[in-house]
Amino acid sequence: MAGLDPDILTQYKQQLLDKRQTLLDLRATSRDASQTVELDQTSVGRLSRMDALQGQAMSKESERRREIEVQKINVALVRIESGAFGDCASCDEPIASKRLDFDPAASLCIDCASKADGSPG
Repeated sequence: MAGLDPDILTQYKQQLLDKRQTLLDLRATSRDASQTVELDQTSVGRLSRMDALQGQAMSKESERRREIEVQKINVALVRIESGAFGDCASCDEPIASKRLDFDPAASLCIDCASKADGSPG
C-alpha cells in the first residue's frame, strides 16, 4: 500500500461513495431520454424525430460512460478495502497524491496511464 494516512483514505472513500451515488441518481433520472423514439410521424415531424433520435443516442452514450465510471469507482472501493488503493495496478508504484486528488478512482500512475492511452511519454 502507498502508506496513505487513514484520514485521507477515509476522505477518498467518501468522495468515491458520493460520486457513485450522484452517478446512480443521474441514471435514474435520465432513463426517459433513452427510451425508444416513437415511429409515428403523424405526431412528430421528420426533423423533430431526427432530433429525438440524436438525443436518444447521446443519452445512451452518456449512460454508457456513467456505467464505466461507476465500475471504476467500485474497483477503487475494493482496492481501498484490500489495502491496494494508492498503488498503481500495473507497476505497483505509488500513484501521485495530486492524481488521486483529481480522480480518486485512478488505478494507474501517470506513466502507466500514458502508456495505456498510447500517449508519448
